[in-house]
Amino acid sequence: MTVGRGDGIDVGTLLELVEAAAPVEAVDAVAAALAEMADAREVSFLIADFSGRAIVRLSTVANGRDGTRSTGVERAETVPLPGSRFERVLRSQQPEVEPVDDAWRVTAPVTDRGDAIGLLEFVLPTEPPPDVVAEVCTAAHALGYVVIAARRHTDLFEWGQRSAPFAMAAEIQRRLLPAAYTCEAGQFTLAGWLEPAASVGGDTFDYTLDRSCLHLSISDAVGHQVPAALLATLLVGGLRNGRRRGMDLAEQAAYAGRALAAEATPGQFVTGQLLRVDLRTAAAQIVNAGHPFPLRLRDGRVEEVELAIDPPFGVTPETPFRVQSFPLEPGDRLVFLTDGMQERNAASLDVAAALADTADLHPREVVHELGGAVLRATGGDLRDDATMLCLDWLGGPQRRRDTEHGADPARASGPVPTSHS
Repeated sequence: MTVGRGDGIDVGTLLELVEAAAPVEAVDAVAAALAEMADAREVSFLIADFSGRAIVRLSTVANGRDGTRSTGVERAETVPLPGSRFERVLRSQQPEVEPVDDAWRVTAPVTDRGDAIGLLEFVLPTEPPPDVVAEVCTAAHALGYVVIAARRHTDLFEWGQRSAPFAMAAEIQRRLLPAAYTCEAGQFTLAGWLEPAASVGGDTFDYTLDRSCLHLSISDAVGHQVPAALLATLLVGGLRNGRRRGMDLAEQAAYAGRALAAEATPGQFVTGQLLRVDLRTAAAQIVNAGHPFPLRLRDGRVEEVELAIDPPFGVTPETPFRVQSFPLEPGDRLVFLTDGMQERNAASLDVAAALADTADLHPREVVHELGGAVLRATGGDLRDDATMLCLDWLGGPQRRRDTEHGADPARASGPVPTSHS
């Protein structure tokens, strides 16, 4: 297939080229085609690092720069986010155009439903007019789907995102998490995160949508490392299996609790919360299995949402869980969290104050900021998993979301103050 130089970006042609390429070469095929279509000197893809504090440039070109890892011909250059143009673009979800030597650089977000996958960087010989910048943003959005599809068949992207090696427990636990940590919809935006990303074992969060309901869960398995990861696997597997069999909230909780009790060693358990929001009526219900209370930011004030407490999953498998009504109003921000945010050497962190300080940020940024705050509070020595799930409830009727290249521009965080040009 031939690609015309300077004729503009043809997304259909890009997708055909991707399908013809091997999965490990999908991004390279897109980059080469984009360079020719847009007459670009250079096209780079940078993927978000699992730490949440860096971006990783993937390539097959050795550059000798610090922070570059390699395996075979693959290269991954880790670039810190704080204070960089990459951070500004990810937070604002808007492209940035700037002169660089005798060329112009366009940096555009690669995003799907608010999930910030990474960035696309173009270096062009002349200043691009608005229509070319818009084409770059469209190509970046399409690249998001390319990465989502290609990563099912290759470890390249997973390897690139791991600037720190994963412990075995984290490898198991990674399979329990949703494929995307962020989701924007018409009535809500949510985002989850966990610290430390490379060595956690017992914490999980999950979500899924059907035509009329949003389902959320957060859990914390007793213990640490691989034993905790295996307990978490039993619980999450039970919850998902029950949900996919059409069980209601109480039935899902009971089914998962019985499965855990049947397979786990006596004395092992998992705390957790299950939330179900009816998108037609905006009514919400919750099961609280021995878990810390959620926090709610409403009208500028942070407070705990007090709930009745049932035993953790696996403790009393024949006792039914109570399904409680959960108060929900448009404009609420809810944060579900595990005890790693509040106990042991993280006890000095005022989570409520940190949540209030992030009121203007997108949930994707809120969970990153809270994760960073708990690391600062512990001096980087976090002795327990710390997991967060942030839900912004916008309310109103079921509806389509407003979207621009994979993100809702009205929900993006503002530009990050920086002294850099």
